[in-house]
Amino acid sequence: MPLISVIVPTYGREQTLRETLAEVLQQTYPSFEVIVVDQTPVHEPETQAYLEELVQQQAIRLFKLDWASLPGARNYGVRRSVGEVIVFLDDDVQLPAGFLAAHARHYQRQPHIGAVAGRVLDRQKLAEADVGLTIQQLPPEALDPAIGWFHLNLVHTVLPQPVLTARGCNMSFRRALFEQHGLWFDERFRGSAVREESDFCLRMRSTGYTIWYDPEAYLVHLGEETGGCHDISTRSLQYQITFYHNHFWMAFKSLTVSQLLRFAIALFNYQVLGKPPSRKSRALPKILGRVGSYTLGLLRAVGTLIQAIWDDGQVYSRQDQYAAAAVLPLPSVPTASS
Repeated sequence: MPLISVIVPTYGREQTLRETLAEVLQQTYPSFEVIVVDQTPVHEPETQAYLEELVQQQAIRLFKLDWASLPGARNYGVRRSVGEVIVFLDDDVQLPAGFLAAHARHYQRQPHIGAVAGRVLDRQKLAEADVGLTIQQLPPEALDPAIGWFHLNLVHTVLPQPVLTARGCNMSFRRALFEQHGLWFDERFRGSAVREESDFCLRMRSTGYTIWYDPEAYLVHLGEETGGCHDISTRSLQYQITFYHNHFWMAFKSLTVSQLLRFAIALFNYQVLGKPPSRKSRALPKILGRVGSYTLGLLRAVGTLIQAIWDDGQVYSRQDQYAAAAVLPLPSVPTASS
């Protein structure tokens, strides 16, 4: 069975981090390592003592950083991992005992699978959905890079199937994607880094590998609003602008012009106007506020695109001695699709 590297980036989490690590270490899978990339400036004494105890027991490998970036932390962790399979977890999840085994079996049996997307029992999304909602087969639109993001549901889907992307709190990849194909997480995704995993999965299509969804590789996502490698409130203006910046940056990099136009329209309809199935308020003041954030986010993404001409944006990887020593190659400079 393949050795698994479990990478847990963390920022500003205390009790939920301790509980997450405890459940990871209780996994029944026979061969795995746990790498914690800690970006919290100062922990509560109980958490600090717990982490030090796990290090002394050689239960985890702990890396303390003085910056906070979710994609940067993922890259940092991969460069220090040794597993054939890389599993990424958030620092606020609950796992069943067979979680790692559910991910690993696909890499053993199906060489064309390069990534596994697990089911995410998200507390907030479950609370908002209709009672008893289940999805057997995702609609064809869910595989469309232009609009799939608004039709993909990894919370209520109950049958295994190919998917467009995984969710960052529960996803795994073959190590070959990083070492042999030179794919890395783009550190220009800001704030909560929404869509950084989707960007990675879109770029992964060029390798010929597929992404497989397995509902048995499930976890419970607690969805804490603060922490988790970012410290921006979801209700703040900065968060909203960054939300749209990240969406447009993903689209600029990987979509054709026609796909980009369809994407922009769908993003406006669902996230700005609040059309179903979105549950956003449709009050005029709220919509006008989202129009402003949408516009500013788009303009910032254009600025990021222009800057990409001379700057690959991998500021944290450039600071990493492992990357500088060429232990693994640096990410290639992304370009906008024509």
